[in-house]
Amino acid sequence: MRWEGLRDDSAAPALFDRAAVAPADPDRGTGRAGLSAPGPGPIQAGSGASPVAIEIRARSIINRVPGESQVPFQWTVNPYRGCGHACVYCFARRTHTYLDLDPGHDFDTKIMVKVNAGELLRRELAHPRWGGHPIAMGTNTDPYQRAEGRYRLMPQIITALRDFANPFSILTKGRLILRDLPLLEQAARVTDVGLAVSVGSLDESVWRSAEPGTPRPAGRLDVVRRCADRGLRCSVLMAPILPGLTDSPDQIDATVAAIAAAGAASVTPITLHLRPGAREWYLAWLAREHPRLVPRYRELYRRGAYAPKPYRALVAARVRDSARRHGLTRPAGSADHRPAPPAPAEPRTEQLALI
Repeated sequence: MRWEGLRDDSAAPALFDRAAVAPADPDRGTGRAGLSAPGPGPIQAGSGASPVAIEIRARSIINRVPGESQVPFQWTVNPYRGCGHACVYCFARRTHTYLDLDPGHDFDTKIMVKVNAGELLRRELAHPRWGGHPIAMGTNTDPYQRAEGRYRLMPQIITALRDFANPFSILTKGRLILRDLPLLEQAARVTDVGLAVSVGSLDESVWRSAEPGTPRPAGRLDVVRRCADRGLRCSVLMAPILPGLTDSPDQIDATVAAIAAAGAASVTPITLHLRPGAREWYLAWLAREHPRLVPRYRELYRRGAYAPKPYRALVAARVRDSARRHGLTRPAGSADHRPAPPAPAEPRTEQLALI
């Protein structure tokens, strides 16, 4: 594969000497967070059932977002590729095909770990050409997925951003962020820090099936509560809302009520979108778990990756009405720590054939 030369266990020459781009002894937690080490041979698509951590040395860590992406941020940092959360709808699944891996099981179980992320970020922030732009994290794969419990890359990353007073935001489903609250408080004293947690619904049966590697929804709302208790404003991205599964008025109202009770700064709904890679994986899951809904999805997503605007507007109105009912409004002129990251904009609909 074209990325094999970056593997940290590779005998081939790396693009940089390890000592130049990463600590000599990476700070790792105890245990392996459910991950094993891959064998010495090439990583093959579709091989192996157990999750593996593939340690690589990245050539760069701050990524510019293409202008055509139409999202409200320009720069991202992703210390991991692939995600042990194994969310069946994850739009980032397609990125594993760029590594000659499949966007289904490989995405869930072959996790690329950029072991030099912290030191490399510090070098790039210090570069004279870097303009101190806001950096978004958690926009592709979750930086607080289970692998972070072993590799502890985020403390290095947050510390670098704090030291350079560089604004940043984090979106996560992981409770591991609680470990780094002291660092986040320090950073928020010197720069803008946006925090958001993703909670699509409270339905535990949907959670167990559709997001099997994530903390339960109540646990994620506890993250919001504990951030609020420490004066760190944390918003909730109510995403994705799944047609026919988590979009009823009663379900939405119960979820928004819980979000408000947790002390969230705001709530932003996003209806499920199905891009290539995620589309095939999600619809296969739907056919297994909820076959009665397949005709409805064929209708909703027949024109592309996004449900029709009237349906999205209906869902947004339900969330907005519930937020108003439960007093979930952003306080004007709040002095708490900085804004949460904005919700991604919905790009132009891609024209796809429904599988």
